[in-house]
Amino acid sequence: MGDDAKRERAGRVKALALALGFDRVGICSPEPSAETRFVREWVDRGYAGTMGYIGRRVDEREDPSLLMPGVRSMVVVGLAYDPPRPESESPSARSPMRVASYVGVEDYHDVMLEPLQALGTALEAMDPEAVETRGYVDTGPVLERVFAARAGLGWQAKNTCIIDRKLGSRMFLGVLLCSLELDFDEPASDHCGTCRACLDACPTDAFEGPYVLNASRCISYTTIESREGIEPSLRADHGDWAFGCDICQDVCPWNRRRRAGDLPDPLGLRARLVPDPRWVRAELDWVLSLDEEAWRESTRGSAIRRTRYRGLMRNALVAAGNSGDPGLKARVQVFADGEDALLAEHARWALERL
Repeated sequence: MGDDAKRERAGRVKALALALGFDRVGICSPEPSAETRFVREWVDRGYAGTMGYIGRRVDEREDPSLLMPGVRSMVVVGLAYDPPRPESESPSARSPMRVASYVGVEDYHDVMLEPLQALGTALEAMDPEAVETRGYVDTGPVLERVFAARAGLGWQAKNTCIIDRKLGSRMFLGVLLCSLELDFDEPASDHCGTCRACLDACPTDAFEGPYVLNASRCISYTTIESREGIEPSLRADHGDWAFGCDICQDVCPWNRRRRAGDLPDPLGLRARLVPDPRWVRAELDWVLSLDEEAWRESTRGSAIRRTRYRGLMRNALVAAGNSGDPGLKARVQVFADGEDALLAEHARWALERL
């Protein structure tokens, strides 16, 4: 296929992606590179913690052709989301806890996957040849950020997030593997410069250096991915975070350029991502009162389900220990006297702090 035909076809793909509600779209090569191969070294250094699933499919992460033979192009899409507005928080709430700003009224995986699958269906109908596509939204062995940078959506910053010069780093990514030959975009250039705001602000020193995250020390990992106990040496630094962490994004100068709600949302995708009012600065007293049935009901459709009931209670107990609120002692004592050894140990730690 000639270059003009590939450019014309790529233009149609991008127009479709934008029409489906995405804010950014770029196309790049699926070829392995030094960036994709780094994942193996990263796992070998122990930076993945207990996320064994990364190492088990590391070959596919290095080379997408092992995931989908015949892949010729990677179509990468981005959808920006907004953090809670200051007036939506509850500063007067007693002993609130914090959750990551991407916890919307609907799980972002579902919100992103619907239009991504629709894009794949459209691409499969675009060419008389047999066209294959396969889409992923943070759920498969695909290095989304590597390909997002290669496709020009932004650069992979010192905190390892993708940063768009206008949208900042609060952007969900989706990747569509495609057997179509398409014209590729130019990679984004790095604009972090000498800034170290994200590295210096991390309370648990999770960055081994610029661009290298030791996930086993990251609050997002310890509160979401890990099913084990939180290291005692890290607990005080968790502060009131009970699901994820936004600190390295909050301090990033590039995230000050976009005001909340200043982007169009013709198909209502962003409206489904607005911060969940149930969990914006939720009170620890309420969270620690939840049994498993109440937890299932209050997390229905929410990304918070990823941490499971036990994980959220573990995290809330650490936040309670950091709260300085003796009024939480009765709630914490219930877990200290309970049968779950992991929660009981975290509860005893919290009681000592209180």
